[in-house]
Amino acid sequence: MARQIGLRDIHIALLTKDDQTEATYAVPSKLERAVSAKLSPKITSENIYSDDTVEDIISAFEGVEVEIETNQLSLESRAKLQGAKVVKGVLIESKDDIPPALALGFKSKKSNGKYRYVWLLKGKFELAADEFDTEADKPQPKSAKLKGTFFARDFDGNYRFIADEDGTGIDASIISAWFTAVPAEPVV
Repeated sequence: MARQIGLRDIHIALLTKDDQTEATYAVPSKLERAVSAKLSPKITSENIYSDDTVEDIISAFEGVEVEIETNQLSLESRAKLQGAKVVKGVLIESKDDIPPALALGFKSKKSNGKYRYVWLLKGKFELAADEFDTEADKPQPKSAKLKGTFFARDFDGNYRFIADEDGTGIDASIISAWFTAVPAEPVV
């Protein structure tokens, strides 16, 4: 089995509608160059006891905590992620900014040269943290670190799509269109 050895092509797409009838997205846009990504699903579990033993375990999906690191974050990307605006090249951040719901997609190279493709379907990012240092003898470049929480869509309860380009039965048209639009759930 091939192992994950890379990360690239981080994209976001604004979620424009998510209700009982459908989920729709704006056209995906690429963020800056990928450095790392960590996805941590969160599940709440409760043991149910009877006759002095665990009878059952009830679990509920809470969401996925996401940490993304890019080489930098343009003012335009930052505005999209946190609901701010850019006017005449100036990022304007307000206490009233509301981060939009969006989808997050990327691909990860595997040790066999093929890729795993991922879309998290609905989530929001926190305000980006800034870190600055004075220039010294040895450069200390900084990267942009983002944190967000992703959760299930109202439309269908789905929260993530994953596809391996070398997976059994994969439809090549799904892979070729992965970043042109957030994919719909494949039908049988």
